[in-house]
Amino acid sequence: MLHKRTDSQFWWVSFTDAGGKRTRRSTGTSDKKEAQAIAAKWRLETFQANQWGKQPSRTFDELILAYLKATEHEKRSAERDKYSAKHLYQFFTGHQLEMLKGSDIRAYIVARKSEGAAQGTINRELGLFSSAINYARNEWDWNIPNPVMGKRLREPEGRIRWLTKEQAAQLIKAAETDSRATHLPDLIRLAVNTGMRKGEMLGLEWARVDLGTNLVRLDSEHTKATKRRGVPLNDEARSAILSRASFRAQYCPDSPWVFSNRKGERIGSVKTSFASACEIAQIKDFTFHDLRHTCAAWLVSAGASLIEVRDLLGHSTIKMTECYSHLAPDNVRVAVSRLDERSRFGHVAA
Repeated sequence: MLHKRTDSQFWWVSFTDAGGKRTRRSTGTSDKKEAQAIAAKWRLETFQANQWGKQPSRTFDELILAYLKATEHEKRSAERDKYSAKHLYQFFTGHQLEMLKGSDIRAYIVARKSEGAAQGTINRELGLFSSAINYARNEWDWNIPNPVMGKRLREPEGRIRWLTKEQAAQLIKAAETDSRATHLPDLIRLAVNTGMRKGEMLGLEWARVDLGTNLVRLDSEHTKATKRRGVPLNDEARSAILSRASFRAQYCPDSPWVFSNRKGERIGSVKTSFASACEIAQIKDFTFHDLRHTCAAWLVSAGASLIEVRDLLGHSTIKMTECYSHLAPDNVRVAVSRLDERSRFGHVAA
């Protein structure tokens, strides 16, 4: 049965697939006669699949909708996936997956570039498409190719921006001038001394703070990498936590949140107050996430190994931490000095 949806210009068809499941699929056309022909073709393919086991054709719409539904509770990036899917949908809706080729993927890249999309954004979209195809192949036994493989763009080196100790002190002092965001100075102090992400801190509950051992517990559901980790508190970080404890005792003793307002409600955003503090401190081109970079930069400069920094920040691989290696030039000096020792014993005159 053909029908129109309010969110699509195309005709959609409902039918029972070869597995006996009721399916809704976009025909990819706004022409009713053409849509009727496509619907008849799909019904024929279903009949052939039932009679002779012939693999039915699959469309992008069928794939992406099923994948988003199957993974909406499994992936922390579910909301971002929906955003990426919207761009993919505009280009690939109605396409049969069996007919897609590498040239179609390259055409998509060209189209997205012409729209001003960054290479990282395009890669996330292609990554979603590739993941959906692989999921369908592995979980649903769909016999479909993956033309996205090997088509991701090479991205430029990531941006690394961090503050000196003096600049960080200026930023905290500037944050203290905002009477409407009394939580901000403590949030900044905790960020630069633990490397925790903004979401990890704003979602932190008192039940996961142990001042006896100076440790914050982050369970898998609280971290980006979905891996449990413990975050140690140094004196500055502990001081920030104690400051929040004092605030809680005075205004909202029953609040479960470390960072809350006077009503005990969780702080949802610090975007405006943080931007204002940066402006007052005359710190330009700086985001809240850069406080995490700041913590890593300070650690590496102080001699911490990349492995230690990786574990503290909760990076899934050491490669994500290697961008800070240039901040420890003394380690390289020690390494190259060994060449001097070798040359004293191994020099041969010409």
